[in-house]
Amino acid sequence: MTAPAERSVPPAAATPPASEAASPLVRELRAVHALVLRDLLRMLAQPAQTVLMLVQPLLFLLLLGGGLAALVPATAVGGDYRVYLFPGVLVMTVQTPAVTVGMRLISDRESGYLRETLMAPVRRSTLLCGSCLGGTAEATVQGAVLLATAGVVGLPYHPVLLLTLLAMMVLTSFVLTVLAAALALGIRSVESFHILLSLALMPLLFLSGAFFPLTALPGWLAQLTAVNPLAYAVDVLRRSIAQYVPGGPAAAEVRWGDWPVPAAVEIVVLAFLGAGVLLWAARRFGRLE
Repeated sequence: MTAPAERSVPPAAATPPASEAASPLVRELRAVHALVLRDLLRMLAQPAQTVLMLVQPLLFLLLLGGGLAALVPATAVGGDYRVYLFPGVLVMTVQTPAVTVGMRLISDRESGYLRETLMAPVRRSTLLCGSCLGGTAEATVQGAVLLATAGVVGLPYHPVLLLTLLAMMVLTSFVLTVLAAALALGIRSVESFHILLSLALMPLLFLSGAFFPLTALPGWLAQLTAVNPLAYAVDVLRRSIAQYVPGGPAAAEVRWGDWPVPAAVEIVVLAFLGAGVLLWAARRFGRLE
């Protein structure tokens, strides 16, 4: 009898791996998802560090806000000083994890991990976007934790208000993360980056209207707030709160000359700033050796 003909089995090479069979867009999205998930898992694996990042904003809110609430007249800030301070505290909460992305880029470059990451079959710009979105997600989660304490200062838990503040924190976290990443591309050591941030972040925060009205600043110094992204973020957050809290708080009123900038324009400025810096940083990251 004739043996049955054996079925021809195609060589293994004829079936492309799943990673090769996926479209380029799917590969890019998978890379972004992996980087965002890595940052979130890192945050969950270090709960002590996450708690410590929340300590400083809470101290400002409870100690500074509670102590000055009896000294600062309601007419100066449009109501309770703790309510006035809350938007600035939200910005403080998201800025620390957001700028940490820059430190990670520098430390990854020093350890050689960045070189291994750049060997992935995706665009370099995708890797940078994934790192920035991961930092944005981490900062937003920490900001959401502090947002849950809004009732401590008398803010209502109105769904629209909470969603508005959360959305604004996402935009603020994105802008800060992108700025930190772009700055880190030109710095070689974590120490230098940390010193530069220490010199820059506190003046930016004080010139944002987070702690006192911008109208209290000298004229020449008040004009610097027009180029301070934190001032736009604090102003939008405070205006959002003012719609649900009777009698305040007073808006920071960022001005371009004598023209008070509307909240919608401030949001557009922040969005274009984040997108523009990200595009510039992505091009520079693509030429990184």
